Amino acid sequence: MPELPEMENYRRLLSDKLLGRRIVGITIHREKSINMPVESFTGLTKGQTIQRIGRRGKQIIFYLGNERVLLLHLMLGGWMYLGTEEDQPERTFQVILDFGDVSLYFIGLRLGYLHLLSQEQLEEVLSNLGPEPDSPLFTSGMFSDRLRKKRGMLKPVLVDQKVMAGIGNCYSDEICFEAHLLPMRKCQDLTDAELLELYRATRLVLGQATEMGGYMENPLFQGDRRTGSYDEQCKVYDRGGEPCLRCGTPITKDEITSRKTFYCQVCQH
Repeated sequence: MPELPEMENYRRLLSDKLLGRRIVGITIHREKSINMPVESFTGLTKGQTIQRIGRRGKQIIFYLGNERVLLLHLMLGGWMYLGTEEDQPERTFQVILDFGDVSLYFIGLRLGYLHLLSQEQLEEVLSNLGPEPDSPLFTSGMFSDRLRKKRGMLKPVLVDQKVMAGIGNCYSDEICFEAHLLPMRKCQDLTDAELLELYRATRLVLGQATEMGGYMENPLFQGDRRTGSYDEQCKVYDRGGEPCLRCGTPITKDEITSRKTFYCQVCQH
């Protein structure tokens, strides 16, 4: 599932290519991917320009000229492609936004969605999300305060979108590895020094992953060599049984609250 770095990478790349562009056509192949009848969705979206592209947690927000927004959540298996009919991937598309010379194809929206909302509806939908962990305003003190209030294991807290927005399975494991902490450590048992190290690891991992385009490998457009570059940099995620890059111990694959989890039993404490 795309997490903060993947969605921030999408936001940056799409901002370079789509700001000020007019949506000249819309194709809906799966009505369940949108939140209103096709005619209404098309009528309120077609002809609008992309004024700004934002992100909140794992969701991208397309701000339209009519003060409405398109809220995208890719969920599990979703991705996007910006291109032409000639270079489009051979996949099933749930929604297509046509910009004339190029189209934005939404792929794998079986669990994900593209909803058209008013500004008030957007605020309501996003109201339960925690702060952005990559924001300059998200200090080590704020981070520690939020985790100290939690009881239970570290991984479920890191992926709780009400605690922080944008972290999921991959980066929670990478953050714990960087901080030398086991993902099943109890939050209430973490020392001040461990919380500070965890904060440092969170900022470092998310920052590096974002700059390298995240870990999901499908390119956003033809010639895109940035998206997915972080995949080869993952130190524990999806590396079960492979040697730890620090100590050589085989990486453990486990489950914590029904989430697959990867960690080193020696390097993490």
